[in-house]
Amino acid sequence: MRRGLVPGSLSALAALLFTACVVPPPAGVPMPGAAGVLPADARALRYGATAPEVLDNPQLRDKVRALFGADWSPGAKMAHGAPAYFPASSSIRMLRIGDREYIAITGCVTSACAGHRGLLLIGPDGEQLLARLDEGGFSHYYNYGPGATGAALPRSSIDGAWLAIERIERG
Repeated sequence: MRRGLVPGSLSALAALLFTACVVPPPAGVPMPGAAGVLPADARALRYGATAPEVLDNPQLRDKVRALFGADWSPGAKMAHGAPAYFPASSSIRMLRIGDREYIAITGCVTSACAGHRGLLLIGPDGEQLLARLDEGGFSHYYNYGPGATGAALPRSSIDGAWLAIERIERG
């Protein structure tokens, strides 16, 4: 009897899993923002042709450092400082999230690229900055600019941008 109970239970469980439906998330849990990579555009190079140039641009330098705060330099919280995630080989492109366009910079720590990747989004006027740094499986999110908060909406927008760029990079 036991021999029939186990396969029967497993079959019922498998049937339940295969026929389960997808339901929307509970209220208050945002979905990743719809994001799309735009065709090559000279606007992407507005603040510099390489990521280090962008990070050191006089219009952005103080804002970028304020965005990352203590994580700008390596320390107790992060093994690599934020600039290490954006070497000269980083990609710079235009991206749209909803009705706003951003300059998107993607890169990784040269010595640990698989697990230490970064995304920096620069708003159209350079006033709003969003970022995500992945540190070996743990993601750090950053938001700077007018009305910046720790709200989940910027995180979902950043994740949407991350996914859109991954789709392009994987071909």
